[in-house]
Amino acid sequence: MEFSREERAALLALARSEELVGLADACLADGAVPRVLRAPEVGCVATQVREPIAGERFLLGDVLAVQAEVELGGSRGWSMRLGDDRAAAHAAAICDAEVQAGRAHAADVLDLCGRIAAREAAAEAAEWARLAPTVVEFEELT
Repeated sequence: MEFSREERAALLALARSEELVGLADACLADGAVPRVLRAPEVGCVATQVREPIAGERFLLGDVLAVQAEVELGGSRGWSMRLGDDRAAAHAAAICDAEVQAGRAHAADVLDLCGRIAAREAAAEAAEWARLAPTVVEFEELT
């Protein structure tokens, strides 16, 4: 399954910490040593949302996030995740670099992204199924 780099970064940001750390360990099992370009750094990110009726954007507030950047196999990997889990952010950056460099575990990273996408789609479908009984449908009188 193919994902754009943006899609991959978004999916890795949703992965469970143990999924990422285990896969990053597998990526480095061949002895490759990532060069840390930006150590996992915790900070706040302004969250912008779009109001659905007028379509206007506004700042909702700040959220805690952690980002990391590494170089592995001559390619850079980057990640940003909500929260303060530095190990997961570092692992996600390693996984991103693994795909960017086309290394041995790139397919495993893409498989993880596919599983995360399926898991998120199932969660969204379940949420809509839970909300369906509350939908009010209006008839148009002519």
